[in-house]
Amino acid sequence: MPGLISAMEGFCVIGIVIGVGYVAARMRIGGPQAQHVLNRLSFFVASPCLMFDILADEKITEIFHPSIVVAFLSAMAVGVIFLILNRLYFHLKAPDATIGALNSLYLNSNNIGLPIATYILGNPALVAPILVMQQALFTPVGLTVLDVTTKGKVSLKAILKQPLHQPLLIGTVLGILVSFVNAKFGFAVVPDYIRTPISMIGDAAVPMILMAFGMSLHGTRPMQEKGDRPAIITVAVLKNVVMPIVAFLLAYFMMGFRGPVLYACVVLAALPTGQNVYNYAARYNVGLQFARDGILVSTVTSPIFIAIIAAVLS
Repeated sequence: MPGLISAMEGFCVIGIVIGVGYVAARMRIGGPQAQHVLNRLSFFVASPCLMFDILADEKITEIFHPSIVVAFLSAMAVGVIFLILNRLYFHLKAPDATIGALNSLYLNSNNIGLPIATYILGNPALVAPILVMQQALFTPVGLTVLDVTTKGKVSLKAILKQPLHQPLLIGTVLGILVSFVNAKFGFAVVPDYIRTPISMIGDAAVPMILMAFGMSLHGTRPMQEKGDRPAIITVAVLKNVVMPIVAFLLAYFMMGFRGPVLYACVVLAALPTGQNVYNYAARYNVGLQFARDGILVSTVTSPIFIAIIAAVLS
């Protein structure tokens, strides 16, 4: 079972670095702001450099692979399922229901997706279409709904400016543009003395992401609100179980994918909820604990289901 062995080795690498971050936080190495600093450096500097460096060398056809159809439809499916279940059972208010839907469909394509794509799937560029899809589509739609349900109005200016506040999206788009220009002219348009420092900075992204995540686990006490537990558990099941199943059905029967492409579609669908959802909840001051606990539960349980996927599909 080479796929399972590769997944376990990848999780071992990821787990060790996360563990280092946890120990560092426990020993208070770096002070109380260490996690915050690592997160900001990764988000604003290292990760955009990494995405640019990866995509600048990728072919456009690989960046916009048909697998993006699977990612989009499977995400939409679980989001709709949550909204239906909320209408029938949870009866959350509209802003909280929006956070729940985002918790169900939003993939952690950066903090967890990049390491998994790098160390388990062997190609970090696989997360690029998901990143573009989420930042260019799901984020504006989600923020629009939150604007309407919390303020009673839509701030079109804020929605249109949203991509400008997403460094990962900017790095991704610039990388895609360079890839397109390289293909058109037949040579690398960005000289090595510029690409090399970008590559060096980008190489620091994944370790910083994982250590910061490990630091965030220290002192965490989830599931404190009993009333939210059924919805939180539902979100985790939708994200880590239902979404990969839907992705498999779509990839296998609708798109006809087999082998590594099918494997990548299902593994990426099993990624935990993206931490962006908590940022959106904090911005509108709705569903804060719901967002945090949903992210944490799906993040802790995601490796189990990815290991199962590796065992089955390998």
